[in-house]
Amino acid sequence: MILTERSAPPYRFRQGRVPLVVSMPHSGTWIPPSLSRDMTDAALLRADTDWHLPRLYDFAAAMGASVIAATHSRYVVDLNRPPDDVNLYPGKDTTSLCPIDTFGKQQVYRAGRTPTPEAIRKRVDRYWVPYHNRLAAELERVRAEHGVVVLWDAHSIVSVAPRFFEGTLTDFNLGTGGGSSCDATLAGRLHAALRGHGGFSAVLNGRFKGGHITRHYGRPDGSVHAVQMEMAQATYMDERSPFTYREDLATRVRPVLQEQLQVALGWAAAQARTPPAKTA
Repeated sequence: MILTERSAPPYRFRQGRVPLVVSMPHSGTWIPPSLSRDMTDAALLRADTDWHLPRLYDFAAAMGASVIAATHSRYVVDLNRPPDDVNLYPGKDTTSLCPIDTFGKQQVYRAGRTPTPEAIRKRVDRYWVPYHNRLAAELERVRAEHGVVVLWDAHSIVSVAPRFFEGTLTDFNLGTGGGSSCDATLAGRLHAALRGHGGFSAVLNGRFKGGHITRHYGRPDGSVHAVQMEMAQATYMDERSPFTYREDLATRVRPVLQEQLQVALGWAAAQARTPPAKTA
């Protein structure tokens, strides 16, 4: 299907049957021509995309998970930033709701073409709001059906990004908002499973503790448990253009991710079977 400004949906969605929702807010690459004409060549490389995640996680639908994936580039609007653009990592550098520079500090827009506040509001209404409306509705549907839901927010990033962290990034970076977005037992089980794979490194609530989606929707006291997975892209792809998916690497990573989702599902199933505590 050839996308046009009118035909391009803000996301792709597949409804599942189990208490797991997988979100991919940065996997999109589409930039409408009306916006791309204002962007620099550096921006049009789309280097900061969470490349190939729908392919990497293509087993999620077969597991019964609901899956929502962005179609548009994060340069159009960043779905994992709050609509008021508050910095989620105070004191640390970050990109904005409508990024004006890349991870490598290259300008996204040509001189004089930076979007106005009104243009940003329009992008929020057209792309950000529909994604979040669908995600919120699906989380509520699944929670209502099963009594509990786990939100898995899937991300990836270059393994070396001096703007955001020193040295080389850990392979698997679990984030639960510092412990606020999901049950501690679930977080511990996920981290323990990752540490069981000696060929990879893993951390819980390290540099990446979770963005807006994890922190906003994760409400353990409301039976919604959110986890962000930020992966180093070197584990499954070439990090330089043309950003090629590496099947030889991905075949080692996919079983680890599948195990992570199975751990999350097993934990959620146990919660669904546990009767609510009696009140006096």
